[in-house]
Amino acid sequence: MRIITWNINGIRAALGKNALDWAFAQQPDFLCLQEVKAREEQLNAEQRAALKLPYAWNAAQRAGYSGTATFFKEEPDEIAIGMNAEKFDVEGRVIQTVRDGIRLFNIYFPNGQRGHDRVEYKLEFYAHLLELCDALHKKGEQIVITGDFNTAHHPIDLKNPKENEKTSGFLPEEREWVQKFLDHGFVDAFRNLYPDKEQYTWWTYRFAARERGIGWRIDYFLVSESLLPRVKDVVTHEDVTGSDHCPVELILE
Repeated sequence: MRIITWNINGIRAALGKNALDWAFAQQPDFLCLQEVKAREEQLNAEQRAALKLPYAWNAAQRAGYSGTATFFKEEPDEIAIGMNAEKFDVEGRVIQTVRDGIRLFNIYFPNGQRGHDRVEYKLEFYAHLLELCDALHKKGEQIVITGDFNTAHHPIDLKNPKENEKTSGFLPEEREWVQKFLDHGFVDAFRNLYPDKEQYTWWTYRFAARERGIGWRIDYFLVSESLLPRVKDVVTHEDVTGSDHCPVELILE
């Protein structure tokens, strides 16, 4: 099974740049997009025709904001929009799909903002999701959480950790919540395979950051511990452009 995650930073802009051609050409089992910034009905006929796989869509109530879409080769056994929490679900951040006994969460985690205005909301989001996953694990479900976590977990996960200690995305309380998932039966699939590798998935558009290699790793695959033997590789496609993020791919046996 091949799963690709990508914060596309606006699906209409991405389609205008033909940025999604690469993703659909890979024919993944699942393609998880975040920050689509559009309702499905806002796509014109040409844009719809460019979507080469069937999909589930979760748009935010606020226009031009947030939103997720999950594309799939085969119809999932189950599709669930959101996570049964209106406070978070109005922002279109979560799509759940189930296939072959694996529950896949496609998530666009909240951004804490430069002024830390949304950090509390972000931490509450993490807490609600973990409570949900704990219950699913108790039922024996196997889970993959992917998407833009908007948090770098360890200093190795960003180029300039010292300078960003007070920046949302690398605050101690944000990093602690990522760790809580690992303490509750999840594994960071990439870091498990590549413990010492410096690899980034997001670069600010400013200061030619991508060209200079100044980035953050904030796009993850967290997998249930029981799924770890099936993890063959996690590939970061940093050469694929079209967004301020690059696609990341999980390959399961």
